Amino acid sequence: MKWGYNWDLGPFETWDAIGFKTAYDRMKAEGLSLPASIDEMAASGAESFYTDDGRVFDLIKGEYEARDIDPRNASLTVMRQGDAPVFENRGAQAWDLGDGILGLTFTTKANSIDDTVVEGITEAVDIAERDFRGLVIYNEGDHFCVGANLFAVVMAAQQKAWDQLRGTISGLQNGLQRMKYSTIPVVAAPFGMTVGGGFEVCMGADAVQAASETYVGLVEVGVGLLPGGAGNMNMLWRALEGIPDGTDVDPLPFVSRTFQNIAMARVATGAGEAREFGYFRKNDGISFDQARLLTEAKGRAIGMAEAGYHPPVRRAYRLPGESGMATLGMMIDSLQAGGFASEHDALIARKVAMVLCGGPSGAAHEVTEEQMLELEREAFISLCGEPKSQERMQHMLTTNKPLRN
Repeated sequence: MKWGYNWDLGPFETWDAIGFKTAYDRMKAEGLSLPASIDEMAASGAESFYTDDGRVFDLIKGEYEARDIDPRNASLTVMRQGDAPVFENRGAQAWDLGDGILGLTFTTKANSIDDTVVEGITEAVDIAERDFRGLVIYNEGDHFCVGANLFAVVMAAQQKAWDQLRGTISGLQNGLQRMKYSTIPVVAAPFGMTVGGGFEVCMGADAVQAASETYVGLVEVGVGLLPGGAGNMNMLWRALEGIPDGTDVDPLPFVSRTFQNIAMARVATGAGEAREFGYFRKNDGISFDQARLLTEAKGRAIGMAEAGYHPPVRRAYRLPGESGMATLGMMIDSLQAGGFASEHDALIARKVAMVLCGGPSGAAHEVTEEQMLELEREAFISLCGEPKSQERMQHMLTTNKPLRN
């Protein structure tokens, strides 16, 4: 019930939450017929089906017994070694998970990404390369990560602190690139809402072990921005994966697909759909029991390390330039003419198209990762300066709803 139907509590956990005796007495008072085993449980003086010390009431034996807990069901609290983290700052902690694996967890509100989280990512990679054989990024709470700290972004934008913003975005890009090309395997373990910067963290990892109930996408256009943590580049990387470098293939269909996913803020409503959309790779794992997520993510990191992990090779992107921007521009014009996009939506979409096409160069040309990141960074800063983008950010912060302006 909890896996497939999003129940927070199972039926007997719900009964315990109401109060076993309270619910039992109410049902008896209303003349409801209950199984004899429940009557016997009430007569025994039992006060709940489950106890805080890990026991459960056996309705057949009529007594409490230790719960048979699957050893694969392990939280960070259970798995971590020692009483203190290996590293800690205001926004992140790194724990020894045993078996040579380091675990990084965000400790900010809603696991949002800020400068302290970026520092934690970089420090965790440094520590893992030195003293461990793999890194798992695993958060606790209702959601893995809902993105960047939007309040900090809008405040900097309103104060026109462009150098500060540029430093923040550059730091995030560099931190995720550091993780992507580290000498140890990095596995992200997302669940719940994994959008914006949260998804960018996953794309920077070598592999993903996702809970089946994971909602994934780059949603920055909804707050007047575009992805700023290498999300444009890494989404395109996924679209082009499998095409050997130097192959004479028209990049526009792959760019177009990536553009639609980003410009339309397309969100996958589960890990399986994220695979279909190309957000997760076909060999990324899915955990149907979220209680096993950390164990399975750790196992994936161990397996990659034992298989002789090597980091990916940096690539150059052959992108369509001005011709691609013109083609995507016609798509944007059509959406705007049909009333599906506002003038500001169109402005944001053109910025996304510019980044994905490699800038306003003439014919198809090669673009390095550093050049793509610079295009992304400058487009992000440019949108931060737009009054309507600031209105969208402020509206999201005050109402938790997107503004179409």
